[in-house]
Amino acid sequence: MIVKLSLIILGSSFTGDNFVSTTISGFKEVREEDKSQLVGNVFTNVASNYDLMNDLMSGGLHRLWKERLVSKLNPFPGMKHLDVAGGTGDVAFRILETVNSETEIYVCDINPNMLNVGKKRAVERGETKSLIWAEGDAEALDFPDNSMDGYTIAFGIRNVTHIEKALVEAHRVLKRGGRFLCLELSHVDVPLLKQVYDYYSFSIIPAVGELVAGDRESYQYLVESIRRFPPQDKFALMIADAGFQKVEYENLVAGVVAIHSGLKL
Repeated sequence: MIVKLSLIILGSSFTGDNFVSTTISGFKEVREEDKSQLVGNVFTNVASNYDLMNDLMSGGLHRLWKERLVSKLNPFPGMKHLDVAGGTGDVAFRILETVNSETEIYVCDINPNMLNVGKKRAVERGETKSLIWAEGDAEALDFPDNSMDGYTIAFGIRNVTHIEKALVEAHRVLKRGGRFLCLELSHVDVPLLKQVYDYYSFSIIPAVGELVAGDRESYQYLVESIRRFPPQDKFALMIADAGFQKVEYENLVAGVVAIHSGLKL
């Protein structure tokens, strides 16, 4: 069964006779084997300004959304946790703030530039003991079966080439009783707000990216990738298809973002 909650927080193509497997990167159709490189280039370009741009694009709300994600995770001392696409460490640091240093948090990201930002922040914060940084692919995690108590991915799953594979991998690495949590930009369900949000997304965000980071194209991709991401109900079904039970989601700011969760039983 899939449960929907709501919460408002203020503040295939052919080439000749050959079938070519394609995917969508932003609004552009590309070969599947090229998407990871294209996405990698985007995050290489934005890594140094990633946190600043998150603040500007969300008005600082991304901090509240991540706090909500961690509160739903309900971390406990001694847990072994995997944060995927978490290169800058934002989610990992929040988990550490709620538990002691006995906890092992693995921060996995496919982009080394994002990981370098996180490692630098960890040194500055003096939080290095409990954090293990790993370069890796969400679709092929280098972690044993049934090894993690929790799995989080924030603003990352829409960028993987095969979302289904990433979900199956999440299920594989979790222990029985382990919880999957995904925070992702999603689809607004209030018509008037949707019009305002679309204007802001396509007109303002790329312009801010150009002004602050000198990179309009990367932020144009980020906006377009949100619109290509499955709606909340469909994504919930994908999570259930990967083997998770008690799948539910919670809309924040009328669906600007959503937190999906599931249990491995």
